[in-house]
Amino acid sequence: MSLQIANLSKRYGTQQVLSDLSFTVEKGQIVGFLGPNGAGKSTTMKIAMGFCKPDAGHVLVDGMDAQKDYLAVQRLVGYLPEHNPLYLDMYVRESLTFTANLYQLGKQTASKVDEMIERTGLSSECHKKIGQLSKGYRQRVGLAQALIHDPKVLILDEPTTGLDPNQLVDIRNLIQEFGKERTVLFSTHIMQEVTAICDRFMVLRKGQLVANQAVDGMSAEQLETLFRELTA
Repeated sequence: MSLQIANLSKRYGTQQVLSDLSFTVEKGQIVGFLGPNGAGKSTTMKIAMGFCKPDAGHVLVDGMDAQKDYLAVQRLVGYLPEHNPLYLDMYVRESLTFTANLYQLGKQTASKVDEMIERTGLSSECHKKIGQLSKGYRQRVGLAQALIHDPKVLILDEPTTGLDPNQLVDIRNLIQEFGKERTVLFSTHIMQEVTAICDRFMVLRKGQLVANQAVDGMSAEQLETLFRELTA
């Protein structure tokens, strides 16, 4: 199950956000998507989800066009946006059940909700309303929603934002586990995260790809240095 970004271009007014961007993420790969704020990472992810139309180019998920085959692609992809939209008045279990129903999981709903609560470490918080949760636990709810329909492709926009060190390790392990048989693209500003769990990384600068290479034993310090050189 591959994710193919082909010749994407996008402009907002006078600002060119993406310029002829192309890359592919294959099944079983976890790829870190790096770049300074405003480089075009979130825009690329929104286009990949079909939430935003490119001016040129296209996105293919398992050969299906994200714009033309929108509903089919939605069933294959799990997405956690940068600003995690949650219904704060809903209880955790209620929210996950609602999401499962949107994906029409039917008889699997209760078991999938239980599974996601356990796997994302929400067991101690599932009796609470989302509005009562810390930022880190809200992020876990968003990740559970992204995973509940067993997607083949995961697109995660800064998934570990707001997590404490213990939570961060748990979520990294979860992403790594899911990435063994899936396609994972996630953006982050944490270089240790990339070197810990990614097979390769890409660096975006002003809407253009300036690096696309294997992590291959690179340390976080080496990656940080390279990142600074490429985005200066």
